[in-house]
Amino acid sequence: MTFTLAIVGRPNVGKSTLFNRLVGRRLALVDNQPGVTRDLREGEAKLGAMRFTVIDTAGLEEATDESLQGRMRRLTERAVDMADICLFMIDARTGVTPADRVFAEILRKRSAHVILAANKCEGRAAEAGLYEAYELGLGEPVPLSAEHGLGMADLTEILLPIAAETADRDFEPETDVELTEEDFDADEDDDTPLIPPGKFLQIAVVGRPNAGKSTLINKILGEDRLLTGPEAGITRDSISVRTDWLGTSMRIFDTAGIRKKARVQEKLEKLSVADGLRAVKFAEIVVVLLDVQSTFEQQDLRLADLAEREGRAVVLAVNKWDLEGDKQERLRDLREKFERLLPQLRGAPMVMVSAKTGKGLDRLNAAILRAYAVWNMRISTAKLNRWLTGMLESHPPPAPGGKRLRLRYMTQVKTRPPSFVVMCSHPDAVPTSYTRYLVNGLREGFDMQGTPIRLFLRSQSDKNPYKDKKDKKVTKLNKHLEGRWQGKKR
Repeated sequence: MTFTLAIVGRPNVGKSTLFNRLVGRRLALVDNQPGVTRDLREGEAKLGAMRFTVIDTAGLEEATDESLQGRMRRLTERAVDMADICLFMIDARTGVTPADRVFAEILRKRSAHVILAANKCEGRAAEAGLYEAYELGLGEPVPLSAEHGLGMADLTEILLPIAAETADRDFEPETDVELTEEDFDADEDDDTPLIPPGKFLQIAVVGRPNAGKSTLINKILGEDRLLTGPEAGITRDSISVRTDWLGTSMRIFDTAGIRKKARVQEKLEKLSVADGLRAVKFAEIVVVLLDVQSTFEQQDLRLADLAEREGRAVVLAVNKWDLEGDKQERLRDLREKFERLLPQLRGAPMVMVSAKTGKGLDRLNAAILRAYAVWNMRISTAKLNRWLTGMLESHPPPAPGGKRLRLRYMTQVKTRPPSFVVMCSHPDAVPTSYTRYLVNGLREGFDMQGTPIRLFLRSQSDKNPYKDKKDKKVTKLNKHLEGRWQGKKR
């Protein structure tokens, strides 16, 4: 059975808590203060034998203007129109409020199926609010406790007949799934497509607050899917959306703006930052979005360095390029700063875009695909060792302390990011400068600009591999002879 269920209600009635329970994971941020959720978050829910798409929405506000609350309300109303069933939640401990009555009337007109749920029904304090819920005219309320899991059986019983009406529809929901790190290593001569059928290219868009991350993703999607505005810090959760961008299936993660650690004091912002950093760790491509009016600040550099240390392919995108006057002079300045401040990402693509007008998005798409191809690159062992011979002839390794360093052969052990092992004598004595010389040579020799490269030095000993086996046999024979000798003495 496949249908869509939208959870709606006033702020702080427990919508995100119920969402997390239905999907079986803590996808949505939860806090005691109202108004935590602002964007629409979708997830794949499981309730009994039913599988369906559940949508967590922002708390319904009475504002209808262009304020942040008004924009949040319009986004929630859009979720109501999208969903097959609306689960209208009230706080049973607070009871029915005037706002609940207004929203109940709106839902009665906009949705074909509305289920009334009274949350926080554990204990006797909620009995009065549960009885008050009947006056909303939405049928018998379902008593729930999203935090403790009470009432899930009653909710299942109500959903089953409604779900049966949608069982015959051919519909594939857009959902969040558990993120895992998979190694997809394509052979050099393999014709397997770079992105296998049914897979999505995982992209995380990160940056400081108000850099334009949500606006950029909305322009890629071609619709106002994410909440945007002039206020800094609108996005709180890491929201993922699926799209087919210029022929490539992608899952794009919009993350909360990340400020300096010293400025992050509130618990909610700490949760948002941790959620965004987790998205970086599980992404494949990280787009670091810079504001052209304040580029390469300390926090931008930290985010780019974090992505590189996590082994992710990095693309730099400079937003609000349409506001720049002398573009040529500014471009030269940006490239000079990039090479000086981020030497570990030398050669990574830097694309000028305008999230507002959509200019440069085609170049951003091409840069992402190129970075992903390099991140998955595999080089044959024969080519690597021919290259290594040339590097050793051009610049032989030093002999620290009179030790002669021999680099015998090299092979690639994995991709994503490209990782190599060099078998050599005295690996601990190889200076860091020589390892850096080899890494830079790999970038230039195999056109692997911009992707993280991992190079490991391993010791290759010259000892007899059968020596240990021989010693074990001799020890065993000696023990046997000693035992016989002791027996004779006795």
